[in-house]
Amino acid sequence: MSNKDYYKILGVKKNASTEDIKKSYRKLAMKYHPDRNKDNKTAEEKFKEISEAYAVLSDPEKKKQYDMFGAEGFQQRYSQEDIFSSFDFSDIFREFGFGNIGGRKRGGGAGIFNHIFSGASRSPRYRTKGDPYSSIFTGFSDRTGGLKGQDVIYELPLHLEDIFKTEQRTISYNLGGVHQQIKVKIPAGIADGKKLRLAGKGQPGPQGGPSGDLYIKMKIFNHPIFQREGNDLYMNREIKFSEAALGTKIEVPTIDGKRLSLKIPAGSQNGSKMRLKGYGMPSMDGRGRGDAYVNINVAVPKKLNSKQRALIEELRDLNL
Repeated sequence: MSNKDYYKILGVKKNASTEDIKKSYRKLAMKYHPDRNKDNKTAEEKFKEISEAYAVLSDPEKKKQYDMFGAEGFQQRYSQEDIFSSFDFSDIFREFGFGNIGGRKRGGGAGIFNHIFSGASRSPRYRTKGDPYSSIFTGFSDRTGGLKGQDVIYELPLHLEDIFKTEQRTISYNLGGVHQQIKVKIPAGIADGKKLRLAGKGQPGPQGGPSGDLYIKMKIFNHPIFQREGNDLYMNREIKFSEAALGTKIEVPTIDGKRLSLKIPAGSQNGSKMRLKGYGMPSMDGRGRGDAYVNINVAVPKKLNSKQRALIEELRDLNL
């Protein structure tokens, strides 16, 4: 599933209303429906494409995820089966006026769509072989009765530096006593606890059924310097009272290994926060980086020698 601009596919703007999205899909579905384009592969692919776009943009949660993470980030989270799960085409096609609602006859509107995802979406135990759209154009003879195999979850330990850039990892795991290896691309900026789904890489299904899926779950260790909040990074730096009063410069690290000189203005208060724009974690959708923040802690000495005490007392007498 390549990166797709669902808004462009349906010909609507990003701020389009639910009704506008539905109207656009209705118009395009009428145009590219298989009944009106017999043996037309181009129309067939277009029909699949607009149906996928509508399934995402008409679902508030999927639309939110798509807008937040972009096409690439969304498609790392959702397979086509996920996109069409819990989506009932019969309702929308009943509104559109296609005939033979709920029937099996090819070209029967909702009857077609009742079988598009008869395995992948309507039952978690059964799936159609291959393309989830295939029953529109090839009938229903390719349905498998085998049970789906169990999913496998693999926890991948990572350091924060490991996800600063997209990188490829080789995953090794046992499947029914057989050693398996697979390469997986870890996207930059992925969050702790997120899962990458590799379809069909889990346990084989009994009775010739489809294999389960492999889920790569991210386990990102705490960093000794940085605390992560979304794409932003936070660090603590301690300065002396005199430095806070008079101003100073300190050196701070960045997640990509740089050292920056940070100016602390005179009169900085304990708990002040300094922003380093664009020095946070990369966004999974490729839209730049978050920021880094330096929390300033003013150190108060626990013990003073006689000279220091005298000077502090003098400052006190001067109302400082």
